Amino acid sequence: MNEDLKVNVSGLPREYLDAAAAENISAAASSKAPVAEPEPELVVNPWDIVLCTSGTLISCENAVVVLIIFHNPSLRAPMFLLIGSLALADLLAGVGLIINFVFAYLLQSEATKLVTIGLIVASFSASVCSLLAITVDRYLSLYYALTYHSERTVTFTYVMLVMLWGTSICLGLLPVLGWNCLRDESTCSVVRPLTKNNAAILSVSFLFMFALMLQLYIQICKIVMRHAHQIALQHHFLATSHYVTTRKGVSTLALIMGTFAACWMPFTLYSLIADYTYPSIYTYATLLPATYNSIINPVIYAFRNQEIQKALCLVCCGCVPPSLSQRARSPSDV
Repeated sequence: MNEDLKVNVSGLPREYLDAAAAENISAAASSKAPVAEPEPELVVNPWDIVLCTSGTLISCENAVVVLIIFHNPSLRAPMFLLIGSLALADLLAGVGLIINFVFAYLLQSEATKLVTIGLIVASFSASVCSLLAITVDRYLSLYYALTYHSERTVTFTYVMLVMLWGTSICLGLLPVLGWNCLRDESTCSVVRPLTKNNAAILSVSFLFMFALMLQLYIQICKIVMRHAHQIALQHHFLATSHYVTTRKGVSTLALIMGTFAACWMPFTLYSLIADYTYPSIYTYATLLPATYNSIINPVIYAFRNQEIQKALCLVCCGCVPPSLSQRARSPSDV
C-alpha cells in the first residue's frame, strides 16, 4: 500500500530512472575495481650495449684465429697451441658478454646470472693464464734455444694447457657452486653476484701473474742483451739475423705487457678497493678497457705471425704472397 503511494517527484518515467540507477551502480563498481597499469618499458643500459658490441667484435676476431689454427695441420707447434688457447679463451669471453646481455634483458633468473658470470670468469681467467703461458714459452725458446723443438717442450706445453684451463674452469664454477652473494647482498663485489672475497682472489691472482710475466720479460731482456754483446764481438751475419728476430720478439713482449697492464690494471685495482655500494658507472668504466685486451690479442699474437698470415691468405685468396713465402719461421716470432 505504501509502495503505491510513493510519488515520482522528478517527473521522469520510472524506466528511465531504473536505467540511470543501474548505470550509477556499475560506474561505482568499476571505480572500485583495480585498474590494470601498463607494463613498464624495457630500458637498456647504454654501457651494456657497448659491452655486447665489444663481445661481438671479440667473438668474430678470435673465431677466425681458432678456425685457422684448427684447420691447418702445420700450425701444431707449441707456440701455435698457446695462441690457439688464447684465441679460444677470448672467443668464449666474447660469447659470455653477448649471453650476459641477452639474459639480462630477456631471460632474468638467478640460474642464468650464475652461469653467465661463471662463463665470463672462466674465459677471462683462461685468457690471462694463456698470456702467462705464452710468456713462459717465449722465455724457454730463448733460454733453451737448442732444445726448444724437442718432444719435452711439446709435453710441457700440453701440461701448461691442462693446468691453465683446469684452474680457469674451477674459478668459473665457484659462483655456480654457491660462492655468490645472491642470498646476502652485503657481501657483493662490484660485479654481482661475485662476492667481495671472490673478486679479491681474482685480483690478487692477476697481480701475481702480472709480476711473474714482468719478471720473465726482464730475464728475456737480459738474454737479448747478452746475445747482443756476443754479436758485437763476433760480427757474424747469421747471428745478427737471429738477433734481429729475437729483438722483434722482445719488442712484441713489451707491447704485450704495456697493453696488458693498461687494459686490466684499472679494473683489478678497482675490484680490490670497491664494493657493490659504489656507482655502477665506475665498474663499467674499468671493465670495458679489460674487454679491449681480448680485442687486441688477435692483432698482437695471431695476425702479425707469418705462418698465420700465410694460412689466412690461403683461405681468403688461395695463394701466398712472395713476401710471406720467402720468410722462414722463427721460434721467437710471436
